[in-house]
Amino acid sequence: MTTFLLAGALLGLSGGLAPGPLLALVAGETLRHGVRAGVSVALAPLLTDLPIILAAILLLRPLADQPLPLAAIHFAGGIYLAWLGFRGLRFRGAEPVPTDQTGSLRRGVIANCLNPNPYLFWLTVGTPTALEAWSRGWPVAAAFVVAFYALLIGAKVLLALALGRARPILRERGYIALMRGLGAVLLAYALLFLREGWRLLAG
Repeated sequence: MTTFLLAGALLGLSGGLAPGPLLALVAGETLRHGVRAGVSVALAPLLTDLPIILAAILLLRPLADQPLPLAAIHFAGGIYLAWLGFRGLRFRGAEPVPTDQTGSLRRGVIANCLNPNPYLFWLTVGTPTALEAWSRGWPVAAAFVVAFYALLIGAKVLLALALGRARPILRERGYIALMRGLGAVLLAYALLFLREGWRLLAG
């Protein structure tokens, strides 16, 4: 069990800290709306990953040699991230913190569903490792999955908490520049997704 527990923790920490659209969205929502909004985005994988895992196993695995499904996910993700990126680039100043954080959670859920990385992870690494752990008993598989998500989500929650503490000391110009910078990051990820989608179709 220790081996799979460590494997889940290392994979989760790597995924939680790796630069990506969800990490940028956690930062942007925290700075825009506060810690609760950033944490809501960080929790999005808890709502999205079970359907992603099932889709990866049942739908995408038989089509792994056909580029169209992954290309469609890349294109959809690229378009959505481009919208979020332009939204960040147009940021003009501090906004009131909403009392309802469902908007942030919804954006996190959509971004994670349209991000091809979770599908690729569960197709190539996550599912084979979980099945191997399951062959040694369900507690071993549970240890792998729990450790993975504890670190995956925990790293992003810690980022939201850290940015929440820094948020009050950001000056107006620096705050706007940071928000627009995060918008540019999301736009860059959108272009990468679109390019990869085109490569899958053209190849």
